[in-house]
Amino acid sequence: MGCVPPTPSDRKGSTLVLSKVTRILNCFTVEHPEPTLHELIRHTGLPASTCQRLVTDLTLEGFLDRDGDRYRIGIALVRWATPGTLGLDVVRLVQPILNDLRDQTGESACLYARDSIFRTVIAVAQTRHVVMRPFLVGQVMPIHAGAPGKIFLAFDASARAELVGARLARFTGSTPTSLTSIDRQCVVAREQGYFAAFGERHEDVGSIAAPVLDHRGELAAVVGLGFPLQRVGPAREAELAPAVVEAARRASAAMGFRPEGQRPV
Repeated sequence: MGCVPPTPSDRKGSTLVLSKVTRILNCFTVEHPEPTLHELIRHTGLPASTCQRLVTDLTLEGFLDRDGDRYRIGIALVRWATPGTLGLDVVRLVQPILNDLRDQTGESACLYARDSIFRTVIAVAQTRHVVMRPFLVGQVMPIHAGAPGKIFLAFDASARAELVGARLARFTGSTPTSLTSIDRQCVVAREQGYFAAFGERHEDVGSIAAPVLDHRGELAAVVGLGFPLQRVGPAREAELAPAVVEAARRASAAMGFRPEGQRPV
């Protein structure tokens, strides 16, 4: 049986509902992943009865999960997002490499893409340790804090240009908040071919990252390793950095990059 085309009034009503649902879902962020119903009502500006009804419907459909008086993104939305990320060629190519890096080091391996002055996790191989800092597909972070962001800034001039004039938030005492200090870090990143950061975005989290280059030799993505500092401190940088660099080299090769003078086999 064929579908009945929606009428203009149907489309308008559907758009209004989707707009309200979007306002609710936009309240869920990495910084505040589990708001209460009262917080959802306050932040969306929706009437309490409307917000409560939509939140209840979203929970029944599995788009939200409820834990006491708090809500979080449900497994249904996560399941829907997975095919979208796996559909990206770079993710399909690099996911096995992330898995190998995770297995080799024991720590969480991530692939990042950049959008303006932010970096987003587009693939992850999560550590199997009980003590961990979770990294989630879709997680968004600033590029001025943490090792992956320094790789974007060091190897992509447009990333550096977009940071000019931006407010550089201080998350910890180690967060660089001036372009001068960031530029110094980028020099180190280019010289080493990787960068390690400790406690820049969270005081108890460190990261090591390296560039993934495409067939033109341009930055396509960033491979990063993330870990709690109580398990991995600066003393292990020399041990873990070569594994990250090798993973990035393999990812670059998968993307079609060939070092100068090297011909494809």
